[in-house]
Amino acid sequence: MSNAGLTADEIASKRKSRWFFGGLASSAAACCTHPLDLIKVHMQTQQEGKLTIVGQSLAIVRKQGILALYSGLSASILRQLTYSTTRFGMYEVGKTKLTQPGQTDIAFLQKVWLAGVSGACGGFVGTPGDMINVRMQNDIKLPPEKRRNYKHAIDGVFRVLREEGLRRLFSGASTATTRAVFVTIGQLSFYDQVKVVLLGTGLFKDNVLTHFLSSLSAGAAATFMTQPLDVLKTRQMNAKPGEFRNIWHLVLYTAKLGPAGFFKGFVPAFVRLGPHTILLFLFLEQFRKHFGYLPEETKK
Repeated sequence: MSNAGLTADEIASKRKSRWFFGGLASSAAACCTHPLDLIKVHMQTQQEGKLTIVGQSLAIVRKQGILALYSGLSASILRQLTYSTTRFGMYEVGKTKLTQPGQTDIAFLQKVWLAGVSGACGGFVGTPGDMINVRMQNDIKLPPEKRRNYKHAIDGVFRVLREEGLRRLFSGASTATTRAVFVTIGQLSFYDQVKVVLLGTGLFKDNVLTHFLSSLSAGAAATFMTQPLDVLKTRQMNAKPGEFRNIWHLVLYTAKLGPAGFFKGFVPAFVRLGPHTILLFLFLEQFRKHFGYLPEETKK
């Protein structure tokens, strides 16, 4: 896609069109990594027991069948379409606005600040989808008479609104928003910075290998920064009404298991977030290359 013959307004329009690519790329990645996310939720919500990733996977397949690994997929996609579209859109547009004339990038601290703000907004907007996602994934481990049995994500949203109220739909918004700040910093700002560093060495080109290494580093950073918050968010969203008085009650309850209680599901979280982050940015870079505006020389 050459920029030859395009006016400044047309080029700006094409650049702005990137804002929704993050949501599309995240949704595509979620379709691939959803089973890992489901296993992570199951491991985080168990207060007792030490099932491994393999043990948890086999238990789900044995009891519910292999399709149970995709329980709540519609909610996972809904979450990405709200959460990731918001954070990526704000980050991409913000970075464009902050880039000075004659420059191609912004400072790392600016990226961290911008990613944090974008993540906070995305985390709040995506809370309803996140909550329904957790509930649908956790439903299969409950006795049949206690399952919520949401038909799909939209059904879950309207049922919570009707049965529990709007406030309940945003249960866990504080932890989801805080977590989103750190995961967005870990993913977006670190991905951008690692990519810049790799390209700056002269040993790498702007290709799939560079995208893979950058996204792998971003996934590791995001997992390390967010795991305790992810555990608290999952427990809060899956809790019964009134089970926890406030966030500190939840923290103390989780602390009964010791420091390791805040890192329950760490391995599946990394196994899930790592591939998810890699796929996310691989999809995103392809969207940018084939459907969005990039300077002509970067496509050679």
